[in-house]
Amino acid sequence: MEKTFHMLLYRAFHAQRSYLRPYLRELGLGTGQPKLLRYLAANGSCRPKELADYFEIDPAAVSRMLDALEKGGFITRMTDTACRRADRIELTELGRRVQQEWTQYCQKEESLMLRGFSETEIEQFSSYLKRAYQNLRNAETEEPPCKT
Repeated sequence: MEKTFHMLLYRAFHAQRSYLRPYLRELGLGTGQPKLLRYLAANGSCRPKELADYFEIDPAAVSRMLDALEKGGFITRMTDTACRRADRIELTELGRRVQQEWTQYCQKEESLMLRGFSETEIEQFSSYLKRAYQNLRNAETEEPPCKT
């Protein structure tokens, strides 16, 4: 099979997902939920819209993930004192603990993934991924999407 960047990225993503998913289920988390926990751990309580904007995902998808996280006891919702129509999301103690465990597991995964890479190569790889992301984000505003 042709080794295009598209396929190389897909295969790396698929391998990463296959490695992480069993532990995700073990912790009682669903797809996409760890990133919300990580954001809350790093930034404190926030509104759901802030999560949707930061992760560039549909607010309805964030709402579904938050519903599941709340049901699992990982987060709580509080009425925002500045705007009573909006909720603020906050990690529970369980959410904090699970987020820390997930982060440790992801660090292990990164160590495996980057085995044999020098510090310089890791920095370059990170820089390349950031630039590729930015190029794609900029392209969304430059060209209309192709129609099939």
